Amino acid sequence: MTDSVQEHENAPESAHILARIAEVLKENPENGLETVREAFEAECERAQKALREHAQDFDSLKEVRLGFFGDKGSLSLANRQMRDLENQHKGPVGKLLGKARAALTEAIETRTAELEAEREARILAEEAVDVTAATARHSLGGRHPVALMQEKLTDIFVGMGWEVADGPELESEWYNFDALNIKPDHPAREMQDTFYVEPKETHLLLRTHTSPVQMRSMLTRELPLYIVCPGQVYRTDELDATHTPVFHQIEGLAVDKGLTMADLKGTLEYMARAMFGEDAKIRLRPNFFPFTEPSAELDLWHPHAKGGPQWIEWGGCGMVHPNVLRAAGIDPNVYSGFAFGMGIERTLMFRNNVLDMHDMIEGDIRFSEQFGMEI
Repeated sequence: MTDSVQEHENAPESAHILARIAEVLKENPENGLETVREAFEAECERAQKALREHAQDFDSLKEVRLGFFGDKGSLSLANRQMRDLENQHKGPVGKLLGKARAALTEAIETRTAELEAEREARILAEEAVDVTAATARHSLGGRHPVALMQEKLTDIFVGMGWEVADGPELESEWYNFDALNIKPDHPAREMQDTFYVEPKETHLLLRTHTSPVQMRSMLTRELPLYIVCPGQVYRTDELDATHTPVFHQIEGLAVDKGLTMADLKGTLEYMARAMFGEDAKIRLRPNFFPFTEPSAELDLWHPHAKGGPQWIEWGGCGMVHPNVLRAAGIDPNVYSGFAFGMGIERTLMFRNNVLDMHDMIEGDIRFSEQFGMEI
């Protein structure tokens, strides 16, 4: 018995006969071909039955196909037996084998087409859409553009190696004013500018800027110090197109040895280009702020402003006042620092040509959708 016959020892009877093609032809040369033909026909019938009863999906169809055409499939074994035939038998048996293979291949292709048609019909039924039905109009929502702008500004400084600092919105009067060299008679400390918590003797208020975070950081962190402070602030402004009593600021503070106005200007120029493109420019105009000396107004050259390129007031900046450094226990003869701040809503307004502050606080999703549905 040949090796291929031994491989197929446990195969079905029809395949068992196919594995003995050589022996059959040797034993009965006259009727051997008829026996081989009958074996092939039996194999085709077995294949048809397997396709009807077992090939109910593509996986089971594959199993049936491999049972006939796989490495140990009956027709594959029969094909290998061809080498054991005498030369005069190879031609006739080859024709019978080819006819059987063609019949089985056609039957498998037919069943494959039937299964594909069934799958397509099922998909059409399962995924059918009633175009006349009302749609579920639920918006996915999105981040508020002010929050996105705050993150964009913060990320610029995180990329430079700065740290992000925050602090309480309910603040003490000392952190909000006194420590920042804002004298008791300064107009900003009056009720018309500041929300105080009653009774006023508690000296608590809603912070009017994020500068208290700078003071808290100088008191608690090691030097050198490079921080950016974004957050919500409160002032008693009337709501109009350009003002709101609750808004957001971002401030920066650097304290190190040898810092100058040149470092401040270079930092602000980098931020302006990162936000508004390489064509953006800044200029510093002398001004007065109690907590910086010298102080300057920060103007931005906005090349894409609505109405054409123009200078726009962006925020304030300057070198940290020596009195502020002393209030934090820092020797101004050894260390110097610079600080800056700007409104986030204001930045959003002229960066994206938003004309009315009302749009930012009314909660209309149509406004937020213009800025994308970032998660």
